[in-house]
Amino acid sequence: MHLSFEQQLSGKYASLSAKLKEAADFVVSHPVDVATRSLRTISKDANLSPATFSRMSTAVGYDSYEDLRDVLRQAIDQRSNTFSHRIGALQDRHNEGDQGFLGQHLLDCATNVQSLEAAINPATLETCVERLHEARRVLVLGALGSTGVAEYLTYMANFIADNWSMANRMGASLASGLVGLDEQDVLIIMTKPPFARNAINAAREAREAGAFVIVITDTHTCPALIHASAYFIIPTQSQHFFSSYAATLVLCEVMVGMLASRAGAPARARIADVELRNRRLSEVWVDD
Repeated sequence: MHLSFEQQLSGKYASLSAKLKEAADFVVSHPVDVATRSLRTISKDANLSPATFSRMSTAVGYDSYEDLRDVLRQAIDQRSNTFSHRIGALQDRHNEGDQGFLGQHLLDCATNVQSLEAAINPATLETCVERLHEARRVLVLGALGSTGVAEYLTYMANFIADNWSMANRMGASLASGLVGLDEQDVLIIMTKPPFARNAINAAREAREAGAFVIVITDTHTCPALIHASAYFIIPTQSQHFFSSYAATLVLCEVMVGMLASRAGAPARARIADVELRNRRLSEVWVDD
């Protein structure tokens, strides 16, 4: 069994120089950033040179800084079980007489939602909502299990803004949606294990084009995080074989609610127009 970074560090810390201790302390305090951000960014945030982090890594016992990052990635997320393994565990509990799935799943979902406030950095949330408010275009991409949630987010936002769209809805070309993105635009990526390759690639393409990339996932090992301008790690733990999206839905509703609160009179007029056209097109039931 591999030692955690803290375990590896504990036997070496006393022998480190003052600068190397600063680097080690930063890693302990910011494991998510170190695991997902570039060394140049980490060095700038810590006010230490990249070489200091490299020297600290070898002094602690790693072959390189990248080896240290790999250990952090593995340690941060222990939810690496496959769907087939998790459904097996679920069935085993049932066969052993556990009939409390309903109550346990409700408790898990409630816990995830309650943990959401602690999992979200308010400043990051404000920044994201402001970028969405100012964006020329907002593109939303959610593949596999995240598709429906991405569509729900886009559906809500379309009530108050006309510049939101799904990146690959109904067979539309993902590439065509990404063409023309720049620093005026925002791409929202939703991806959870198993990660959709097109979501990771889209995050990279959009970031290289200068767009503001928001990644919503449930694990710090998500490959899209390295391309993110901002990200949210949402709790999804449950005994279900599938990740719980309850807290993710709440985050989506929070973001659209905050966006609506600053959208002003144009949003009110747009919603009124949408509701009027809904009735004209008989898209909603209206009592006679």
